[in-house]
Amino acid sequence: MNAHASLSTLLHGYFTQRLIAELHASPHTVASYRDTFRLLLVFAQDRLGKAPTMLVPQDLDAPFVGLFLSHLENGRGNAAASRNIRLAAIHSFFKYVALQEPSLGALAQRVLAIPCKRRQSKPIDFLTRSEIDALLAVPDPATWMGRRDRALLLVAAQTGLRAAELIGLRCQDVVLVCGAHVRCLGKGRRERCTPLRRDAVATLRAWMRELNGHPSDPLFPNARGQSLSHDGLAYILAKCVATARGKCPSLLKKRVTPHVLRHSLAMDLLQHGIDRSIIALWLGHQSMETTQIYLHANLELKEQALAKTKAFKGKPGRFRPTDQLLAFLQGL
Repeated sequence: MNAHASLSTLLHGYFTQRLIAELHASPHTVASYRDTFRLLLVFAQDRLGKAPTMLVPQDLDAPFVGLFLSHLENGRGNAAASRNIRLAAIHSFFKYVALQEPSLGALAQRVLAIPCKRRQSKPIDFLTRSEIDALLAVPDPATWMGRRDRALLLVAAQTGLRAAELIGLRCQDVVLVCGAHVRCLGKGRRERCTPLRRDAVATLRAWMRELNGHPSDPLFPNARGQSLSHDGLAYILAKCVATARGKCPSLLKKRVTPHVLRHSLAMDLLQHGIDRSIIALWLGHQSMETTQIYLHANLELKEQALAKTKAFKGKPGRFRPTDQLLAFLQGL
């Protein structure tokens, strides 16, 4: 590669040669990294006044990448987790830059030194059975979109598929005979089958009969017959949640996303005594340790554990500092 390689040349080689040809990265990874650089290039165009094709790698130095990460958090309202995902894509690219352009090694090293941000861990959000029932009652069965939306939400709530897995379902991925299930290709290219209850089978059978699609057609198409986008899925869910809040006030205090439906299924399985290894297998987790978050969020299980303990007999006391400096430190 010549000494004056442009950023566009390096990006083209990174996606086509490195990610797709050499690493055989999954479509989900490619899409995530693509979105990162689309955001970065638009930000660079606004800040530097240069068209993306005119940018050079030196324009994306460590201080500029730091500004971009701050923009994600403060300008776009992204959480630290989303910021770290974008940074991981940038790190991956600059590792490739260091290999392809040794003269840019110092630049790449400074970008690679940007650390991921620590984030505060908080209990996950999930819906109760009554809240999910209120959500499923919203779609209008008298309209095509209403029937699609109900089938979509029912499958999401019952299978716990990720958003990308859900909108990626094809008609051929659904088996409605004995042992009814849906097949999907999840993270790490792990294919799994998720069983369906009778209500979901009946709903999907009626929906697929109406859809009358080819095996490779989307199971839940948009109005143009194409696969739903992530934004389309989020819009459908937000619209249903807004209506359901009128009949289920507890939803007013909850932020509901497609991933919250996934968490809701896991919590429901856990509360019914399903082993964590089965939950991990159901959700397609690489490690059973990932399901620990549901134990931390399940207040009911903690209350059951607390009920089996006995109260302490010691009398409560109170620390009274004997020194003015100790009193000051105690009050901080």
